[in-house]
Amino acid sequence: MVGQQGAPGPLDPRRTEDSDDVPETPEAPEGRGGGRLQRLGAAVDRLAASPWPLRAWFVGVLGGLALLVAGMVEVGPAWLPGVGSVAVAGAFTWALAARTGGRPVVFGTLAVAIGVAVLVLDEDRLRTGAAALTCVVAAVLAVMGTVPARRFRHAAREGLFAFTIASIGALAVVGLEPVISVVRFEYATLGLALLGVFGLVFRLGAGFHGLGRRGLLIVLVGAAVLLLTLGYAELLRRYGPGEVVTDLLDGVRWSRENLGAFPRPIATVLGAPALVWGCHMRARRRQGWWVCAFGVAATAPVASAMMNPSIALLEVGLSIVYSLALGLLIGFALIRLDLRLTGPRGRRARRAEEQAAGRPEPARGQALL
Repeated sequence: MVGQQGAPGPLDPRRTEDSDDVPETPEAPEGRGGGRLQRLGAAVDRLAASPWPLRAWFVGVLGGLALLVAGMVEVGPAWLPGVGSVAVAGAFTWALAARTGGRPVVFGTLAVAIGVAVLVLDEDRLRTGAAALTCVVAAVLAVMGTVPARRFRHAAREGLFAFTIASIGALAVVGLEPVISVVRFEYATLGLALLGVFGLVFRLGAGFHGLGRRGLLIVLVGAAVLLLTLGYAELLRRYGPGEVVTDLLDGVRWSRENLGAFPRPIATVLGAPALVWGCHMRARRRQGWWVCAFGVAATAPVASAMMNPSIALLEVGLSIVYSLALGLLIGFALIRLDLRLTGPRGRRARRAEEQAAGRPEPARGQALL
């Protein structure tokens, strides 16, 4: 009887350690499943850290570019340019999401799915909307993909990089064959690109309080130049040129007849200099991002440069080259003026300042946020 009383019953509170062994048996499969998920997550992390995603991105961009070029020279079926545009748009969306700390797989896949739907449905409005989004993504990526530049030649390299990305975007935009009003399309894409890039720079600069007096002055001057350029162009379009403008138009005609093209004014005066000067400033001060934001005044017009059917392809290319070349000269002058006003005196001091300029910022293939 004593032994029977000492043995714990099924509801006896003394069954503490032994009772824990019973419910553990069905948890074993869950543990094995959790291990599989952990191994799968580790494999995904290793793949993301490897160079294969970057290689796949380059393959997608180059493949899409090859399809677009094949469509331009009328080689192959008529659907090749559309497929190339979707490939470039998906790759650029992927890159922009990765650069800004988003979800590249989600947004890149969504962009490709939308592009495929647009090609299948073949509606003019859908093609126009997809072309506008592609133009905006290319313009913003061209600016956000730049890196700080300690010297002018590095800043010139970043300007060339931005114009190259925007030019590829221009091919993708025209490959979608949108039905547009050229002026409205240019205004819409420029406005959306400005909103997008300033929203991202606002997050990078930790709000407006990171501007400082210097940055605020730069933003106000850049906004004034942008508004004056666009406003004057609109007045000119509505009310016609005056005597002074007639002479300017004569110069435009001479340039187009003798040089093959005329540079785009807003890209030359504001966009390209802002890219060059902003990248140079970013190596020293974070306010340089606010200057770079005005670079979409160059990348957005470049991304929509091929939408005017009255302008030949060669003239479009020469116009982009001239805009970049003159913009680099203006940017060089701004950098020299900035260094003269705020930099050290003497050649040795300037060399030392260049070597010391290295504000930490993620590399081109890494997320900024």
